[in-house]
Amino acid sequence: MSDTKLALAKREVSGKKVKSLREQGLIPSVVFGGKEPILTQSSYNETEKAIRAAGYHSPIDLTIDGKAQMVLVKTVDIDPVKRFIRNIEFQAISANEVVEATTPIKIVNFETSDASKAHLVLSVVLEEIDVKAKPADLPEAIEVDASKLATIEDGLTIEDIVLPKGVEFADKELDKEQPIANVYDPAEEAAEREAKAEADKAADEAKAAEDAAAEAEASTEEKAE
Repeated sequence: MSDTKLALAKREVSGKKVKSLREQGLIPSVVFGGKEPILTQSSYNETEKAIRAAGYHSPIDLTIDGKAQMVLVKTVDIDPVKRFIRNIEFQAISANEVVEATTPIKIVNFETSDASKAHLVLSVVLEEIDVKAKPADLPEAIEVDASKLATIEDGLTIEDIVLPKGVEFADKELDKEQPIANVYDPAEEAAEREAKAEADKAADEAKAAEDAAAEAEASTEEKAE
């Protein structure tokens, strides 16, 4: 059983005609994984709420015209300008099936680390990761402990992830040294940016002076002729 539930109805319209569904406050969707894809539709508000709750990592208990079906969200098509959901693809799954899901990475305990106490900042470079597990074992997030970070030489990698019981990485050849987050000193980086800006300004001024001198020399030679 999933904590997220959503009722769908089968739809008859497809193609360009689905525009009329959106105008009625409905979201067209497709459920894959059975013998044939099932064309479906549902209330926009209820669907958006379910999608936000489940993301791409938690199962949803659907009812399709009253028939139960567990699914994962496969893709969500969002209008790039108006930012509303245009279409959703669901992947049908079963409770005993091992499935893959994209799960958020949540870094915890950084505020207790020596790095944080030294006013260093954590820069996150990997926000999610693909895992596989049975639907009931899929975590809402993968937590990574950052309490031992101390200097700008430190960071977090895939190797620092401790997976919950029953959960595996989807990619067996995943590079364990792949970074998740790095520590940096904002004051030091600001100083470096300022120094670079000053150096660039000096170089531009030197180039301008050189060009002016060359132009003056050329003008003098022209007058001499």
